[in-house]
Amino acid sequence: MPQLNIENAQFRLHEKRLLNLPHFCVKTRDYWVVVGSNGSGKTAFSLALQGALPLEAGEYHCDFERIGLFSFERQQQILEQTFKDRNNDTVSPDDFGKTARQTILNGSDKETLCDSYAALLHITSLLDRPFMLLSTGESRKVLLAQALVAEPQLLILDEPFEGLDQQSVSDWQQLLQQFNEKMALVLIVNRFSDIPSAADHVALLDHNQLILQGERSEVEQQSLFQQVQYAEQNVDVPLPESAVSPIKLPPNQSPFELKNVTVQYGENVILNRLDWTVAPEQNWWIKGPNGAGKSTLLSLICGDHPQSYANHVVLFGKQRGSGETIWEIKRNIGYVSSQLHMDYRVNCSALEVILSGFFDSIGVYQSVPSALRIKAMQWLTRLNMEALANRPFRSLSWGQQRLLLITRAMVKHPPILILDEPLQGLDGMNRKLVKHFIEQLVNNSQTQLLFVSHQDQDAPNCITHVFEFIPQGDGYVYKQSAV
Repeated sequence: MPQLNIENAQFRLHEKRLLNLPHFCVKTRDYWVVVGSNGSGKTAFSLALQGALPLEAGEYHCDFERIGLFSFERQQQILEQTFKDRNNDTVSPDDFGKTARQTILNGSDKETLCDSYAALLHITSLLDRPFMLLSTGESRKVLLAQALVAEPQLLILDEPFEGLDQQSVSDWQQLLQQFNEKMALVLIVNRFSDIPSAADHVALLDHNQLILQGERSEVEQQSLFQQVQYAEQNVDVPLPESAVSPIKLPPNQSPFELKNVTVQYGENVILNRLDWTVAPEQNWWIKGPNGAGKSTLLSLICGDHPQSYANHVVLFGKQRGSGETIWEIKRNIGYVSSQLHMDYRVNCSALEVILSGFFDSIGVYQSVPSALRIKAMQWLTRLNMEALANRPFRSLSWGQQRLLLITRAMVKHPPILILDEPLQGLDGMNRKLVKHFIEQLVNNSQTQLLFVSHQDQDAPNCITHVFEFIPQGDGYVYKQSAV
């Protein structure tokens, strides 16, 4: 039977950085879960398993002929290539690149296998849609199908559950258990709570070092494992004060008012006669399945959806289209989303990402007062990232990038903080850190929160109301309630 065996290995990352793997062995039918915090070397570890990193010392032997990979980085690469291809005068604006089916097949002719896995993952209806127009959760299911169609003997999944609603996570865990009957699995996750019950081997990564590994029953009894688990649940970090006087909204004015709002593309209805008012001092948790319309709803209240002009959309007391500028809207909002993460392709420094939050820009294009630089460094210190201040944003890990973007949204203590899946890609300790930041900001200022997440445990304690998309027939009904 094929297996992958690593002994006393050092893999080259950069000039002075090595990934150290004293021992790691994957056999057919093994089910490994590797847990590591942001920047611990998880992506490098997945590359090492594939034999894609230079081996400086030790042994690497792999009998698996076909190794599949599923990752955030893969998703990012596909989208960036699509953006690059469309940035061409010869390409029609209506050409959105490869369909989901083309993405799954990836040049192969395995149509039957594609249809089979699409049915298994409940994405058959998405096959003819452009990949770049899919929601985060939908696109991740497509990429999993792509990896499976390649018929791997070893499947490596880097953060497979991020961006999925709870039902999808449960479905995926069951599917992975089935896949394990015919292939070896290596899951790489941020949180201990993401370890599936079916996994039989566990490993811990820290600072590019595999510090613990073995059979799950044995590893879970070791003090190091228990200490790291405890640390994940006990994060308490003070929040820097605002560098400027926070913007204050009129006390009796509802920030957002939507009445009978409908958004559709052709016959495809995304939002159907939706009514929603966000009153002062309310903090909303927006939840629902992938593709329900949550991101569309947020784009309406951020003022940048073109169909907001054709609907009753009142933002900060003004009907959309009554003469207000988009910057007048955005100055009141701190915003994070997966799309913003994809769009933030400017290769500025980590410090400049945080500074850009003061100017509502992607990158920094003006002189910055020293007081703002000092404040931005305080935030980096709270994130334990001050040593990375001058590192290019795109050179950081996915999780480190997400932490910076969340901080960017919070630095000006905005009247409205909109967080669309903000914890996606973060390890357990950093999830606790960010939740603490959010709660401190909301509880100690006039900031109101709109929070989108599929995970119940991710919702901050400051939530006062819930807006839920509930499937009904071919569409959704909208349930709104106080907590």
